Amino acid sequence: MNKNELEQAVAKRRTFAIISHPDAGKTTITEQLLLFGGVIREAGTVKGRKSAHFAKSDWMAIEKQRGISVTSSVMQFDYQGKRINILDTPGHEDFSEDTYRTLMAVDAAVMVIDSAKGIEAQTKKLFKVVKKRGIPIFTFMNKLDRDGREPLDLIAELEDLLGIEGYAMNWPMGSGKTLLGIYDRVNQRIERYRPETPEQRFAPLDDQGKLPAGDPLTKDSAYQQCLDDIELLDDAGNQFDEAKIMRGDQTPVFFGSALTNFGVETFLNSFVKYAPAPGPHKTVSDTEVAPTSPDFSGFIFKIQANMNPNHRDRIAFIRVVSGEFERGMDVTLTRTGKTIRLSNSTEFMANTRETVETAVAGDIVGLYDTGNFQIGDTIYAGKDKLEFEPLPQFTPELFMRVTPKNVMKQKSFHKGMQQLVQEGAIQLYRTYTTEEYILGAVGQLQFEVFKFRMENEYNSEVEMTPIGNRTARWIDPDQLDEKMSSSRNLLVKDVEGKPLFLFENQFAERWFASKYPDVKLSAKI
Repeated sequence: MNKNELEQAVAKRRTFAIISHPDAGKTTITEQLLLFGGVIREAGTVKGRKSAHFAKSDWMAIEKQRGISVTSSVMQFDYQGKRINILDTPGHEDFSEDTYRTLMAVDAAVMVIDSAKGIEAQTKKLFKVVKKRGIPIFTFMNKLDRDGREPLDLIAELEDLLGIEGYAMNWPMGSGKTLLGIYDRVNQRIERYRPETPEQRFAPLDDQGKLPAGDPLTKDSAYQQCLDDIELLDDAGNQFDEAKIMRGDQTPVFFGSALTNFGVETFLNSFVKYAPAPGPHKTVSDTEVAPTSPDFSGFIFKIQANMNPNHRDRIAFIRVVSGEFERGMDVTLTRTGKTIRLSNSTEFMANTRETVETAVAGDIVGLYDTGNFQIGDTIYAGKDKLEFEPLPQFTPELFMRVTPKNVMKQKSFHKGMQQLVQEGAIQLYRTYTTEEYILGAVGQLQFEVFKFRMENEYNSEVEMTPIGNRTARWIDPDQLDEKMSSSRNLLVKDVEGKPLFLFENQFAERWFASKYPDVKLSAKI
């Protein structure tokens, strides 16, 4: 691929993550986008368990069983001449670490909000991460098919709670049982809700922004209320500013219903038009790597075991940052300095995959991994050493002792432990002298998923004993004396063998500090 071809290919990429509070409809809207991308014939929803129509992006058994997403899914398709890469992230706060790392691999974010509930806690938390990165944010006010809050209140809440300007790209006419359609400000048309024929779906507006007087909708109070709101938005609302959108200071707001596939296509068309192509990425030396740089580079932001349980495979997800990926190419792994041949690669449509021969900046490629990669690894081609900024890592707060129920299945137990820990959702520690396993996690649900997967994917039942909330503090090995350990400050070592204490509470930590004033403890490695 020459320079001109590379630039054209990169310009076609649109890579984004979908974020929301649990149950706001994030996975359902992903399904509808895949439907428009032509990669599925029927959208399954996470609520469709009784009819066996599971969400395509929820491939893990526990996700289908519970109707929630607990791991980031990657999906790719072509639409209107663009290559779309969607990363559907877990909404549950217990898996926010996976979501935070995924947000480092995208160029834009779609924020899904329940129009009845407004902005919820997890949405606010994830928004801050996106805002910090300064990437464009597109907002979809979902569940318009149900009775919801006043749209003006939702826009005001968006600006008050999140501190970002909202520009309404369309506006609802009613909600729930009174929903008539949406007023499309951008395309100057009305999109009817459940029209009698496909030809009646869109109705153009005149020069005054109104429907012809003979249209039946003009007699409905919801239409008149919508016109009043539009007049208010035109006179006193924010002005559309593409430069602000690119900086993440203004969010285009769309109203619709993912469940009934209303307003989703209009949203997708606008997103493809306004979302950015891949941008540069920072390195640890504070330089930037341009997406059109001729040398290939990328970073591992996710590792997933057993996406195909029959083959016990392990996939490392790489975000291509620059240049062209070619199957079979040799790259350098920055962490070890070793050369690795990338001969087994795949691209995804959730639980469907195909071998990928080439990819460019913005694409997400799955690499079959035998244990070479870790989350955060940089790989690159070329002579100049390269390392991208580290991905966010959370210190666990909940801890469990874990042992196999059947000591005769030690091999599968250790294999499962190793692979699931490498995914990054849970962290592994061992007691300093007895080498007992202790797992650390950000949330309780992570332990439940771990236990479920150990049994279902590795045929290894485990016993898990809570040791409660603990505060992890690392200690310099040169200052360590094993006698410092007690029941209130358990001495363990991490996967790299570095010592740390798990303090029972703040009192135990303060007591330790007063007894050993010269010992320095750190919250991170």
